[in-house]
Amino acid sequence: MHNVPMMRDMPSVQLVKGIYINSFVDLIRYGQIFSNEDERAFAHFLKKKYEHHSSVLIQMARGAYELRKTLRLQQGSVSREDKIVGDPFDFAQLDECHAFLDRFYMSRIGIRILAGQYLALREHPLPDYIGMICEKTSPSQIVRQAASDATKMCIKRYGAAPEVIMDGRLDLTFPYIPTYLHYMMLELLKNAMRATMERHGDSGNIPPVMVIIADEQDNEDVVVKVADVGGGIPRSNMKKIWSYLFTTADPKIQEDFIGDQDHDPNSSPLAGLGFGLPISRSYARYFNGDLNIMSMEGYGTDAYIHLKRLENPNH
Repeated sequence: MHNVPMMRDMPSVQLVKGIYINSFVDLIRYGQIFSNEDERAFAHFLKKKYEHHSSVLIQMARGAYELRKTLRLQQGSVSREDKIVGDPFDFAQLDECHAFLDRFYMSRIGIRILAGQYLALREHPLPDYIGMICEKTSPSQIVRQAASDATKMCIKRYGAAPEVIMDGRLDLTFPYIPTYLHYMMLELLKNAMRATMERHGDSGNIPPVMVIIADEQDNEDVVVKVADVGGGIPRSNMKKIWSYLFTTADPKIQEDFIGDQDHDPNSSPLAGLGFGLPISRSYARYFNGDLNIMSMEGYGTDAYIHLKRLENPNH
C-alpha cells in the first residue's frame, strides 16, 4: 500500500494502511499461547480485529472514489451535476493500480477466511456446517434470499422491480461458503435489475431476470447464469467493468454513499460503486472458480458464475 502509485496518497487508503500496520504490530507482539484460557483470550483478541477490519471494503471504495475525483479535477472535468458515464481518464494508465487492487482484495479474502473459519469453528456447530463452510449449500435458496434483498433495493430506487425466475438444478446442494455466494449473487442481481429498470421501467412491461443453475454428475463446476434484457454493455466498456476504479453510477449517489461514515460495510446501493463485480470475481477465483460476463449491446447481459466444489480433491 505504501508503493502503489496515486492511490497511496488518498486519505482513505492511508487510513486502511494504518489499520493493517496496527493489526500486524499487535499480532507479532501477542504472547505465546500455553493453555485453553490463553487460546480463549487470543480468540477474543482476533475477533475484535476481525470486526475492526470489516470497514476496510468501504474504506477502499472511498479511496477509489477519491482517486477518481482527484483525476477528474486534474483534467478539469469534475461536476457534481455531470452524470458522466464512466470516467474521463485512460484506464490503461492505471494498470499498476488495478494489479495492486487485485492482489489486495485477494489477500484480504484469504486473511478473512482463515480468521473467520478459526472463529466459526469455536462456536456451537450449526447443522451441516464445518465452521463457515456449509456442506449442503443450496444455490437456489441463496438466489431467493439475494433476489429478495435486491428487490427491496430496486423498489426503493425505482418503485418497482423485475421478477426473478429460476430454472435448472433447484434441488442441488454442495459444499461452499454461503455468505460469499450470497455476495456474488446479490451483486449480479442488483446489476441485472438496475439495467432492466433503466431500460424498461417506463414501458409498463418489465421483463424478468432469469437465473439458471446447471450441474450434472460429471460437471467440473456448478454454474449459475444470471440473464437480463437490460440493454447490454457497450463493447468499449467490457474491460472496464472489471476495474475497481470504474463505475457508471450517478456521481450524487456515489457521494452520498461514500460520505456516510456510519454506513453498514456489508451493504451497498443498487447503483454500484465500482468494486462489487471485480470483488465477486475474486471470491469465485479464490476457490478456483470464475465469473464471466457476456453482453449483447442493445439487448442484454449474461453473467456466469463458475463454482468449484470445496470437496473437490483437485482444489
